[in-house]
Amino acid sequence: MSAAAIKPKIRVRDLTVSYAATLIQRGVSFDVKEGSIFAVMGASGSGKSMILRAMTGLLRPTAGSVCYGDLDYWTSSDTQREQIGRDFGVLFQGGALWSSMSAAENVALPLQMFTKLAVPSIDALVQVKLSLVGLQSGRDDMPSHLSGGMRQRVGLARALALDPQILFLDEPSAGLDPTSARRFDDLIRDIRDGFGATIVMVSHELPSLFDICDDGVFLDAGKRTAIAHGAPRELRDHSSDPAVLAFMTRAIPIAPTPAPPGDAHGPR
Repeated sequence: MSAAAIKPKIRVRDLTVSYAATLIQRGVSFDVKEGSIFAVMGASGSGKSMILRAMTGLLRPTAGSVCYGDLDYWTSSDTQREQIGRDFGVLFQGGALWSSMSAAENVALPLQMFTKLAVPSIDALVQVKLSLVGLQSGRDDMPSHLSGGMRQRVGLARALALDPQILFLDEPSAGLDPTSARRFDDLIRDIRDGFGATIVMVSHELPSLFDICDDGVFLDAGKRTAIAHGAPRELRDHSSDPAVLAFMTRAIPIAPTPAPPGDAHGPR
């Protein structure tokens, strides 16, 4: 089968997302190839996380589709959406751990909620997932006693608890020191290479984008749509769009492109 005939793992078409009456992004389309690390890029306020939320079932889009295989998530039945969602693992910004639960209890939660495994089996799987992210010890530590990098690793272990085919990562390196960020990037790449997971990552951290991402889409806050597609390194080296170059080279930000006439609401 030719590469052109292989269906993408995820197809996003003409996706429009809004917050209350405010249009955030319109007509966003892109494909995510199976086994790739795909970046959703853009300046702060461009709507990156909202696109991710629409892809993971946390925000109903105003228009457009998000297809997994032959199924459009938002036109599928509740049962179908639940089945699609079982293939997801999500790492929220900052890890989003339950502060009243230990590291092990946070990782065990999806297994308790979505499987019928006995307690000893869950305990064994929790240890496997924590070991996978380099946390062989510290399973009984509370989130308040963990460093930022360790909290991210616990969040990643929890996202991997149900062996997902697709991982969604929201600013996984945000707030980490350069050494911790590099180690976390290496871990993400190892998970992709070792397990064949497809990874969609929201980030504005240039070292991470350039180092591990194979492909991506760039969202513009002024035009409120996608203005570039491609690997971050390729966009940095070959794009002629001023907004893309300003982001990729951290040049002095240019003023957002004015919204088309007739738009009453600006982005947030």
